[in-house]
Amino acid sequence: MKKLSFTFFLLTLFVLGFQELANAQAEPVLYFCEKYGRNGEENVSDRFTTGYLTVMVKCDYELNLSDVAIQFDKYNFRTGKFEYYKKFYYSVEPDMSYIYFARNDESDLKFEEPGFYRVFLLDDRDKTVTSALIEIIER
Repeated sequence: MKKLSFTFFLLTLFVLGFQELANAQAEPVLYFCEKYGRNGEENVSDRFTTGYLTVMVKCDYELNLSDVAIQFDKYNFRTGKFEYYKKFYYSVEPDMSYIYFARNDESDLKFEEPGFYRVFLLDDRDKTVTSALIEIIER
């Protein structure tokens, strides 16, 4: 009986430890919507038709970033690898923990071609802060 209780205790610690590790890796989160309007995010998904999108980043803590980039890498089915597609630059406030990156004069955030894309939020040293995958289909 003591052996069974001890095993259950160790298993419980393992599960709780794994959950904490999984949660620690889940922040910050990058995701997509058609646009960010008065009522917040509209049509959140990971599959869209070609056109303009808004990239969202959400975190439980301040990101401490100022100059960032959103980079698209497109999957090349012939090589089986993601390849650089395009990059857009933005300035944000260091205390931000919830940011939307939308089309503006310098950055169109447009997916012209169908395919699978890996989208990154990069800091001012081009280090990955967070990333996500998205599928773009023909209209």
